[in-house]
Amino acid sequence: MERRLSGLAASTGLAFGPAVAFRAVGEMRREKGPVSSERQALADAVAASLRAVTALAASLHGEAADIVGFQVALLEDDALTEGAYAAIERGVPADAAWRQALAVEIAGYEASDDAYFRARAADLSDIRDRVLRQLFGLPELTNAPPGAVILAQDLPPSAFLGIDWSQGGGIVLGAGSPTSHVAMLARGRGVPMVVGIGSDWEAVSGTVVVDGMAGLVLTGPSRASIDEARRRADELGHLRSKAETRKREPALTRDGTPIAVMVNVAGMADLVGFPAEACDGIGLTRTEFLVEQALQDEARQFEAYAALLHWAGGRPVTIRTLDAGGDKPIAGYTIDGETNPFLGLRGIRLSLRHPEVFRVQLRALARAASLGPLKVMLPMVTAALELEQARVLLDSVLAELAAEGLPHAAPALGIMVEVPAAAMAVASFDAAFFSIGSNDLTQYATAAARDGSEVAAYADVLHPGVLAMIAHVARHGAELGREVSLCGDAGGDPRAIAALLRAGVRAVSVSPGLLAMAKEAIREVDLSEPGTDA
Repeated sequence: MERRLSGLAASTGLAFGPAVAFRAVGEMRREKGPVSSERQALADAVAASLRAVTALAASLHGEAADIVGFQVALLEDDALTEGAYAAIERGVPADAAWRQALAVEIAGYEASDDAYFRARAADLSDIRDRVLRQLFGLPELTNAPPGAVILAQDLPPSAFLGIDWSQGGGIVLGAGSPTSHVAMLARGRGVPMVVGIGSDWEAVSGTVVVDGMAGLVLTGPSRASIDEARRRADELGHLRSKAETRKREPALTRDGTPIAVMVNVAGMADLVGFPAEACDGIGLTRTEFLVEQALQDEARQFEAYAALLHWAGGRPVTIRTLDAGGDKPIAGYTIDGETNPFLGLRGIRLSLRHPEVFRVQLRALARAASLGPLKVMLPMVTAALELEQARVLLDSVLAELAAEGLPHAAPALGIMVEVPAAAMAVASFDAAFFSIGSNDLTQYATAAARDGSEVAAYADVLHPGVLAMIAHVARHGAELGREVSLCGDAGGDPRAIAALLRAGVRAVSVSPGLLAMAKEAIREVDLSEPGTDA
């Protein structure tokens, strides 16, 4: 019997296929054997898990490889298993021994004063469950049939990354949020995803239809519903194919308004196989991963920025200065023990607290600016004084480089508008450009955490208050003749693009995987027609 389950749209698209449940190990228990057998069982499970994550890490690049690479390092560390083996020697079954050992480790990470280790507790939970699945002989998602619809209460990023999505498929989660890490991965890969359907997923079997545009899930679909899903999926496939063939073409609305479409990256690994001619430049370069590895290494940072400018071939490259803090802690750099790190010392606030680190990055950026149109963007700016303090540091760095006789240039200095107070007081900032960070702006304006499944419905960029702030910033930029772009997830969301353009946005920056479809959505908007402006 056909049944409709409503949730939240997390990644657009439409999929139908066999349901594959990814069930948490929960309180499952295995029958205890001799000590030697239990020890060997755990050793085999850890070894199998290590082989799996090592193979997965080798197939990934960029931030995704970093996520899984951390798990490889943990599984390779004998200290992780010492407590479990000691418990087995005392007569504890392998699964219980592993749970106990990892519970201690996870509690230690979660209680750490260091935000970096607190953020990594989720990786330990993922490792715990991965090894337990091996102990219980539960199937891994890597063995899911092509085109399967994965159902779970939640899905760790490593599980998503281990699935071959080239043959289609979809995701349905009981919990989750449209702004979660796995949701962002799904959008980047074009995997339809619906979250927040509650416990109903546990009883789903057979064929499932996932409508990632409407946030609907059909279980036990009728033949007519399957035929309709197939028809719509074919239409979407044709649209995506068309979009791919046209992605090198400019993005013009129906009335001929040009819209700049740039890409968001964390480094060159995100641009493998992507043609520079398809975009109008790089609108956001996240430097957290790079700088974490090279806080005081000016040469390494310079080389990374130079590579991006070379790839862009004369197109502008916007590089965000270190946006550490919040959900991006860096050991030994970010502040420990903050009760709410998202509202604490992060972004430019932290950079100004560490001028010795900030100057290294500014030197590398100024040197790279001599190679092409490089723009520097300051994150988490709240007050005009922060922009002026950063400008003083940049001017000092430029004077240093001139005295040293090193090639350099003064990059354009702009700000990321993601704090509501900055959005409303945008006229107080003498910035060369403004880039709206819609993810955090929405989170702060709606008082809804980005990763909170219970409040996910509130965190909507289409909320009239959020659109009003975006429109206010866009109007200010237009009056001054200064560029205003939007670099959050909303820029690549077809359901939001028309509203953003009507609010005055004329430049967006999106994940490379979303660029083609974002351009197609822009081409469907007619700004000469009456619309609801923010």
